[in-house]
Amino acid sequence: MRTLYARLALVLVLLFVAVGLLYALISSSASVHYLDELNQKLNRDLARNLVADRNLVAEGRIDQKALKETFAQYMVINPSIEIYLLDLRGKILAYSADPGKVKRNHVTLEPIHEFIRQAGKFPLLGDDPRSHDRQKAFSVTQVPSAEHPEGYLYVVLRGEQFEAADRMARESFFLRLSGWSVAVSLAFGLLAGLLIFRLMTRRLHRLSMLMDSFHQSDFKALPIYTASDRILGDEVDRIGINFEQMAVRIQDQLGQLKTQDNLRRRLVAQVSHDLRTPLTSLQGYLESLSIKGERLPPEERDEYLAIALRQCRRLSRQLNELFELASLDARETEPESERFPPAELIQDVVQKYQLRAERENIRVLMPTPGARSFVVADIGLTERVLENLIENAFEHTPEGGVITVQLKPIDGAVAVAVRDSGKGIAMQDLPHIFEPFFQAGGISRTGKHAGLGLAIARRICEMQGGSIFARSEPGEGAEITFTLPLAEDNTAVESPRDCGVK
Repeated sequence: MRTLYARLALVLVLLFVAVGLLYALISSSASVHYLDELNQKLNRDLARNLVADRNLVAEGRIDQKALKETFAQYMVINPSIEIYLLDLRGKILAYSADPGKVKRNHVTLEPIHEFIRQAGKFPLLGDDPRSHDRQKAFSVTQVPSAEHPEGYLYVVLRGEQFEAADRMARESFFLRLSGWSVAVSLAFGLLAGLLIFRLMTRRLHRLSMLMDSFHQSDFKALPIYTASDRILGDEVDRIGINFEQMAVRIQDQLGQLKTQDNLRRRLVAQVSHDLRTPLTSLQGYLESLSIKGERLPPEERDEYLAIALRQCRRLSRQLNELFELASLDARETEPESERFPPAELIQDVVQKYQLRAERENIRVLMPTPGARSFVVADIGLTERVLENLIENAFEHTPEGGVITVQLKPIDGAVAVAVRDSGKGIAMQDLPHIFEPFFQAGGISRTGKHAGLGLAIARRICEMQGGSIFARSEPGEGAEITFTLPLAEDNTAVESPRDCGVK
């Protein structure tokens, strides 16, 4: 009973058994009702005819001798009826039935009065003197006459011998044949229903087996419910196809989870390594100051403090980048897009690096962008991407080098390219530079870079519906480009000035 088919089969069997019992009950009750109605209509005037034909009334009184002869003759001629003589109160005065089986002394008069008035609908049932609670069809008339009644001639139409014959008839060949016909019909209907249920639940059973197999394989065995070119049928087919697509989705998500787990393990290991270095250095210099601070010359003590402060700032910067990357991955930061010209944002960001460029003897150029375009993006997040790319360019540009920030249109978007004049990125490193903690060429020039700037830039670009990519030739520097979607109502305006900074 653990399968749907078994439960449906049990319900069907119980339903057919109930239908069979209900049919037998209704047919038996209907046949008795029909026979009572037919018998009472046919023998409606039987009691009155007995009084007239058998001369039961003589000189205005009941002839008791003729009544006894009528009892005796009708016991032989028509044993299916029983005749009773009642007084006006319903008391039984005489009868033709077996004396040992008459259990009543009185008969209820209401059905008799209703029969005489002819106000009831047939079959009209009256008391059976041979039972305390059974009722039967009857015929009745007033005696000796309706004008001077002294009692009633009460004829029960289905007497004891009729019931015995009826029981024998019900066990006869035709009734058994009828019963077997009904039983065979119900059995055929039951088998047909079971077969139909089996055909209907076969696909559900197969789908259940596929689900069990998929679960037992630890979601590795891809279930194939149906051929890809099959036209979708009913709800079962749609459930099967949806389950198949869901299984593919589950496998894909499990693969992504495994990839993310491996990345998380590697990330934790890299974070531990990158944070341990500044922490160890900071702890070492602080311990040195704590142990021999009074004995150190002021110049050396100031140098230790400067190094500890620098390591502390480096640690703070790495932690801030970690929190920012985690916030972007968790979608805690959502872009608030608006329409703005990217050329003005680029100019403002480039201006912020003017002092650093002069201090490190690096030129930062921004060629005239030409026609000014408008994009739809988050200004703050876009500024963060641009700052990360320029910071990365400073890390890899030698003294006397050049950093170029260029704005150029592409299909349906605006591209912002940041190019440095460093040694470039090796071809084997190029596909991995946007991964967290990856540093092309091993480590950066200054040792301050944590390898998270480009990963943060990629997350922001993906959130804004853009993209980021890099190209490089060894010895010729690297160019990293990110795109921003154009505004729908994009009115091009000539840029009024050159935004180059040297």
